[in-house]
Amino acid sequence: MKIVLLFSLLLVSAMPAAFADEITLDTARPVVLKCVPEAGASDVDPSLTEIRVTFSKEMQPGSWSWALIDKETYPGTSEAPKYLDDKRTCVLPVKLQPGKTYAVWINSDKLHNFKDAKGQIAVPYLLVFKTRD
Repeated sequence: MKIVLLFSLLLVSAMPAAFADEITLDTARPVVLKCVPEAGASDVDPSLTEIRVTFSKEMQPGSWSWALIDKETYPGTSEAPKYLDDKRTCVLPVKLQPGKTYAVWINSDKLHNFKDAKGQIAVPYLLVFKTRD
């Protein structure tokens, strides 16, 4: 009886791996590789005029979700976001204030328009930083 129970537990624990889709660079969802400013930075120059996020894959042009947590922590924006020629870096023009903490979701649970060229939704990423006084 103990052997049957042990075998059943081993079989059940191995099933997800056996049935999981094989992950490759092509099938993996896009992820954030780099942000400017960096997440966790505490001395960002308040004269910075744009936030840049670079993804692991080429992204769909004109598709993004710069999502706010609340109005107080979302940077002021002056223009629409745009992608650079590399098709991986999205730029959000901003107006920052000194001594303030900012928080922006790059995709979120509800908003997920950052997608790669094949339509795969990017993994959500929380960018939080603070400007110096």
